[in-house]
Amino acid sequence: RPEQGYPLRLVVPGWEGNVNVKWLRRLHVIDQPAMTAWETGWYTDLLPDGKARQFTFVMEAKSVITRPAGGQRLPGPGFHEITGIAWSGRGKIASVEVSTDNGKNWQKARLQEPIQTKAFTHFGLPWTWNGEEATIASRCTDETGYCQPTREQIVAARGLNATDHYNGIKWWRIHKSGEITHA
Repeated sequence: RPEQGYPLRLVVPGWEGNVNVKWLRRLHVIDQPAMTAWETGWYTDLLPDGKARQFTFVMEAKSVITRPAGGQRLPGPGFHEITGIAWSGRGKIASVEVSTDNGKNWQKARLQEPIQTKAFTHFGLPWTWNGEEATIASRCTDETGYCQPTREQIVAARGLNATDHYNGIKWWRIHKSGEITHA
């Protein structure tokens, strides 16, 4: 579609969306960063020591639960399938774990085939909700061994300004009413 870049869009698997240029008319290939305002000003992270982490192009491992998730409502206690997606610009997803008790315990989720490099991997975990408040999340590990970090780990490594490339664990709170909100 035109709004997605028709007639031609460059897609670079594993790299951030800003590299996937829309409305492509020509290519100029170089073997180093172009040092454009977008690369140096927008796609950098200011680290706690004041230095900038530049050229954050590769998507790091991330997963998110898509059901049950924010804005949804569970109809009541009982069996539910927790589902979501995971991805990594470093390669294939090796595993996804899900916590249903605010991170105290993690269970290995089932990965749906095909599992391909630098592509969405769907996952699922059967779960019986007892009707009490619960906080759920997923975390993934890719084939390089990189594990999706917690918010605290990201802040320790990148500081509070590294919001554009955030790949931390996403938590959902399930209230007794079945309503689901960001935790």
